[in-house]
Amino acid sequence: MADWITVAAVGEIAPGSCKVADVDGVAVAVFNLGGEYFAIEDVCTHDGGELASGELDGDQVICPRHGARFCVRTGDALSAPAYEPTARFPLRIEDGQIQVRDERWD
Repeated sequence: MADWITVAAVGEIAPGSCKVADVDGVAVAVFNLGGEYFAIEDVCTHDGGELASGELDGDQVICPRHGARFCVRTGDALSAPAYEPTARFPLRIEDGQIQVRDERWD
């Protein structure tokens, strides 16, 4: 079982923004949507570009390279040119810390 990795303290990521953290060698974008936190892989499945610097529109992040939209809550690809979802990661709050883990290879 993968270990939980602390990526930020609660309150460190402002609502409507995100922070990218290394979780076992994977770039993970942790988003704060109105006080709820979500973690997805920081990669556009269209061309491998990063998503974190893209515009946040509600619960969607828009890829800054070609405009594909991804649901921050689920990782689902919502518009072309991306058709495959990006990975979503388990997230928990423990002792005021936001923690994520990558259990895909367990």
